[in-house]
Amino acid sequence: MKKLQYNSPVILTFFLVSLAALVLNLFTGGWSNRMFFSVYRAPLTSPFTWVRMFTHVLGHAGVEHFLGNMLLLLVVGPPLEEKYGSKVLLTGILFTALVSGLLQTLLFPGTALLGASGIVFMLIMLSSLAGMKSGQIPLTLILVAVLYLGQEIHSMLFIKDNVANFMHLVGGGCGTAFGFAVARQKKV
Repeated sequence: MKKLQYNSPVILTFFLVSLAALVLNLFTGGWSNRMFFSVYRAPLTSPFTWVRMFTHVLGHAGVEHFLGNMLLLLVVGPPLEEKYGSKVLLTGILFTALVSGLLQTLLFPGTALLGASGIVFMLIMLSSLAGMKSGQIPLTLILVAVLYLGQEIHSMLFIKDNVANFMHLVGGGCGTAFGFAVARQKKV
């Protein structure tokens, strides 16, 4: 009999903690998302403000939001974790969470942000850099960036919904910057 393999510890743990946050939010009628899994402008003296800078990526507004993010995370994340390693991928996730959390509180003080979309777009852009050779820019990066940017800009201009398209762009930017930084470190 074959055993189950916990093949991607960072991605699978992210999934499981996000699932627990979703269930907790459903049982608390939204309280846990407001308290722990959303980022919004709050006093910097509150420890929860700093915790939420990272934990907002674990919260989701509902099952559909959760599934949309987690399906992509589970498809794109494990190969990246295998290529770059768990520590590097976790660093990328924490970096993207912090950048998006800080930008949300600075630029959009009247709204809250939650969900793993920025992380997913970080992973998508990072995956488009996976085959990068020294001194070359992968064509996949350019194509993904153009298509992704076009879709997000179109959504920002013409679709009125509660999707944080700007934070998707931030996640993609973080993935690109992080991918180049990791590639540069591997050369050194």
